[in-house]
Amino acid sequence: MTYLTSLSVWLIPLLIGFVVVVASFKRVPTYETFVSGAKEGFSMAVSIIPYLVGMLVAIYMFRASGAMEALVGAMAPVLSWVGIPADIVPLALMRPISGTGALGLMTDLTAVHGPDSYIGRLAATLQGSTDTTFYILTVYFGAVGIKKMGDALKVGLLADLVGMIAAVVVVSLVFG
Repeated sequence: MTYLTSLSVWLIPLLIGFVVVVASFKRVPTYETFVSGAKEGFSMAVSIIPYLVGMLVAIYMFRASGAMEALVGAMAPVLSWVGIPADIVPLALMRPISGTGALGLMTDLTAVHGPDSYIGRLAATLQGSTDTTFYILTVYFGAVGIKKMGDALKVGLLADLVGMIAAVVVVSLVFG
């Protein structure tokens, strides 16, 4: 275990050192290139802010309006028939929208049901099996000016659905 710990502590500094040494051998102006990249990264971060604020406002309005609870109430009977607990539905709905919101819901579920419960394990697996599709499309595609994102949305939501189904199947099989 100590070998793995030592490796993890030294891996990033060694990687950075390797990049600097290779760049020096290739006569790349390392510091100037770093500063140029940092400027570009900063301007990208500033350009993302309006999209991020818009997404956070939309998420807050969705939850505060009661739409989340109405949607969960409508879906719960069908999902419980399939074997998916109603408590997990808000997490499944929130995950493609907001990673932080989904993490908060997962934390609540594990606090109420326990991390070793079926719901706790399903919540953790669901959190790791899906992505924040709407967040990615809104923030990153918006920041680089991509306007046509229909195909990316379809593929992203399909991947989220497959991840959710896989999470339910795996947790049911492994932890039953």
